[in-house]
Amino acid sequence: MIRKIAVTGATGHIGANMVRCLLKQGFEVRALCRKPAKSRALQGLKAEQYPADVLDAESLRQAFRGMDAVMHLAAVISVEGGQNGRVMSTNTLGPRHVVEACLDCGVARLIHFSSIHAFRYSPRDPAVTEAHPPAGPGSFIYDQSKAAGEQEVLRGVRRGLEAVILNPTGVVGPYDFGTSLSGQMLRSLMKGTLPALARGGFDWVDARDVATAAVAALNRGRPGERYILSGHWASIRQLAELCRRFSGQPPPRLELPLWMALLGLPFLKAYSRATGAPPLYTYESIMALKQSNRNYAHEKARQELGYHPRPLEESIRDIYEWYLENGML
Repeated sequence: MIRKIAVTGATGHIGANMVRCLLKQGFEVRALCRKPAKSRALQGLKAEQYPADVLDAESLRQAFRGMDAVMHLAAVISVEGGQNGRVMSTNTLGPRHVVEACLDCGVARLIHFSSIHAFRYSPRDPAVTEAHPPAGPGSFIYDQSKAAGEQEVLRGVRRGLEAVILNPTGVVGPYDFGTSLSGQMLRSLMKGTLPALARGGFDWVDARDVATAAVAALNRGRPGERYILSGHWASIRQLAELCRRFSGQPPPRLELPLWMALLGLPFLKAYSRATGAPPLYTYESIMALKQSNRNYAHEKARQELGYHPRPLEESIRDIYEWYLENGML
């Protein structure tokens, strides 16, 4: 029986929702923190905070001892290249260390959080399913790193580890203490500080629904299988209109075609270097919008995990209310 669960990346956006979901369902949680001083996301929760780093194999072995299952969320999300090797090392070597520690410590089950970007797909595909090939040469470094991380997990499965892989799309939702990339955009829309919209869209899923699916995968997920966790496709303009519904802030009138947004990249990079602020968008984020598919199929997760994503409007409402409650607007 699974009762004690270790969560890597517990202070991240999905991690903060994951810990809350597990506690609500009565699990004992060991929340792994690479930098415990930055664990605001865990304040007030009855979870054991444990210092560990996925790039430190011995720290993971110490953290996983006595655990029944592990939720592996720690990763580097990047729309700005490989970040001097940090993306590939964290997203590939990290899963390798997690797998080894799970096998060494006799952990019953591993739930590995990957990404929809681990697949190679086209906007012209009728649907994106778990049967799509993995990202590889020619894909962005982040995409390659997530696909390579999955291979580390599948090698563990061949050695006897019961591991399940989850592939969420663009994650939104409350408890975004570090302000994720999608959270930065939504917060700017709700504050009325975003100067322009990019034409295009993506599939958005609530972090709470992702966490619920992960709990279901503890008992119902099949080892070695991937499960796409998609939500609802919406354009950036549609997101902006949803934000206005709750915040009252009108969206920017200016909507840039993607080719025009690409032309502005050199100026954004120069501004970012001069001010130290993150760029409004990057080549990779623009291409993610351009190459997105309107049908990321979650039929497999629905059938096997009982997965049902909530309406996007509900997510945006809850995000707005959470930002208000935490003085972030």
